[in-house]
Amino acid sequence: MTSSLSGKTALVTGAARGIGRATAIRLARDGAKIAINYKGNAEAAAEAKRLVAEAGSAALTIQGDVSVEADADRVVKEAVAFGGGRLDILVNNAGTTRDDLLLRMTVEQWDAVLDLNLKGAFLITRAAMRPMMKQRYGRIVNVSSVAGVAGNAGQANYASAKAGLIGFTKTVAREMASRNITCNAVAPGFVPTDLTNALIGQMQETILKQIPLGRFGTVEDVANAIAFLVSDDASYVTGQVLQIDGGMVT
Repeated sequence: MTSSLSGKTALVTGAARGIGRATAIRLARDGAKIAINYKGNAEAAAEAKRLVAEAGSAALTIQGDVSVEADADRVVKEAVAFGGGRLDILVNNAGTTRDDLLLRMTVEQWDAVLDLNLKGAFLITRAAMRPMMKQRYGRIVNVSSVAGVAGNAGQANYASAKAGLIGFTKTVAREMASRNITCNAVAPGFVPTDLTNALIGQMQETILKQIPLGRFGTVEDVANAIAFLVSDDASYVTGQVLQIDGGMVT
C-alpha cells in the first residue's frame, strides 16, 4: 500500500525538538520528504534528521531564523529545491516563550515572542504560497495553542501570538482556497516539551485537575492531528482550529 504522503515534500519549522520533531517523524512515516528547519541547535536538528531517515524518508536540515525575512525566504527556497521544485506541506511550528505577568513584562519579552511565533509564520507562509499557488496545491498547518483560545495568566505575549495565528489561519484559508491550498491550525493543550516543562512541573497537579481525560498530551498526539490535516482525508477541511487538549477548553 502506498503511503498517503508519498511523493510530497514537507517543510516543518522548529523541527529539531518537541512537536516539530514528532511531526517530521510522523509525516516521514506517511511517505513525505522532510525539510527540517531549525534556528540554532544543530545537534538536535541532526538527531531529528537521523530519526526521519529511520522512519524511512529523506530529510534535509535547513538552519534559519524564520522571524528574519531573508532567512525565511531562503529556508523556503532550499525546501523547494529539496522537493525538486515542489513544496506541498508547510507546518509552522517554530515558537518560543518569555513568560511573565503583564505588569512586569518588558517590550523585549513581548517582541521576542510575537516576532518568532507570529511574524515568523507570516514570513514563511508568504514565501511558501508562491510555489504552492504555482502548483495549485498546498497544505498549511499552524501550531497555535489553547492559550490563544482561552488566554493564560503570565502569557500575554504568547497567548496574543497564538490567537493571532488563529486569525491568520482563517484569513489564509479564505485567500488560498481557490488554488486548492488549505490552511488549518492545531491548538495543543499542556504537552510536555522543552518549552513547557518548567511551567508544567510547577503546576502539575493543578493542571491535571483541569483536563477531563486526566493526562497530559504527547507530542505524538499533536503530530497525529497534523498528519490528518495535511492528508487527502482532510481535503475539504480549511480555516479550522483543532484543539488537542484532552477536553480542557470547550
